[in-house]
Amino acid sequence: MSTAPGGPRWAIVGIFLILLFGALYLTSSFVLPVIIALLFALVLSPIVRLMRRRLRIPEPVSAITLVVGALVTLFFGFYMLSNPITELVNNAPKYVAAVEEQLKAVRDRLDRLQELPAPPAAAPSQPASPVADEPPQEVVVKSPGLLDDAAQVVPQILASILFSMVFLYFLLASGDLFYVKLVKAMPTLSDKKLALRIAHDIERELSHYLLTITMINVGLGTVVGFLLWLVGMPTPLIFGALAALLNFIPYLGALTGMGLVGVIALAEFGDLWQALVPVALYFVASTIEGQFIQPTVVGRRLEMNAVAIFLSVAFWGWIWGVVGMFVAVPMMVGLKIFASYIEPLHPLADFLSAQKDDLEEPEPAVKDRAA
Repeated sequence: MSTAPGGPRWAIVGIFLILLFGALYLTSSFVLPVIIALLFALVLSPIVRLMRRRLRIPEPVSAITLVVGALVTLFFGFYMLSNPITELVNNAPKYVAAVEEQLKAVRDRLDRLQELPAPPAAAPSQPASPVADEPPQEVVVKSPGLLDDAAQVVPQILASILFSMVFLYFLLASGDLFYVKLVKAMPTLSDKKLALRIAHDIERELSHYLLTITMINVGLGTVVGFLLWLVGMPTPLIFGALAALLNFIPYLGALTGMGLVGVIALAEFGDLWQALVPVALYFVASTIEGQFIQPTVVGRRLEMNAVAIFLSVAFWGWIWGVVGMFVAVPMMVGLKIFASYIEPLHPLADFLSAQKDDLEEPEPAVKDRAA
């Protein structure tokens, strides 16, 4: 019985991937803070390096400054948004009732369109019983409230943030130690040069991508908040911040933001057509950003295949939940850059790229270093 060439090897690779993704799913509470710290380190490492070269500030000092600044900014943002968020949470029953009312109206219209007469129902025969029927007793099952759920989740979130920030400090304070260890681990001079080039390119491209996307999303959030304020939406600051945050999730983030805006607009305005106005403004701003601004500013080299982006967001969202959706695209950008330098992984890089020509840029550099 003949076996296809490479069959057992691909079977081992498949088993390894299944075990790897299973491990990532089971260890999400540990892996996610590490990945978030690594992404922040890629963004902040050039700043630490610049402060050391230009201002002669040691890495530990600049690292603690940046980490404390990030924590202060994070908690200040939560503090500024706490009152609008509380207002939205308190009005949640009102929003749910408005949506149920609209659904009931649509259901009634559909029932009138059907115009199906109900068949006559035969009266059920009841046996004579000397005991009168007692009214059914209503059993109410009390579910845990929102505050109880928050009391369980918030300590875990705070612990993850603290762990991520501490790990980020050690990454930034170590300076170029990672590159030194990477060079020492490679066996030949060509491998050392190639590994160093890949590491530098991943850091440069990912830091450029994350900083650019962050500035674009902040601009989008400002525009969305201003437009919603013009049409009289409540708490436009919340919706602006939400639009900026959700735009880190391609496609699904904008749809989620428009859905939330539509629900709250429906409850506030009470009219379906009037509630579509803020949704349309959100859609126009998001479309202009996604179709024109982001491709122009981010650059052609980091353009990604739309199918690959959607699959990546869906897969990591399935593995790690909402946080996995946020880190899906940066992880895919890093994987694309790495695969573009390794010849056996060129088909993967080709699939992740928006255009096939993207792979033609790094090949001469790789060949020059390997010569």
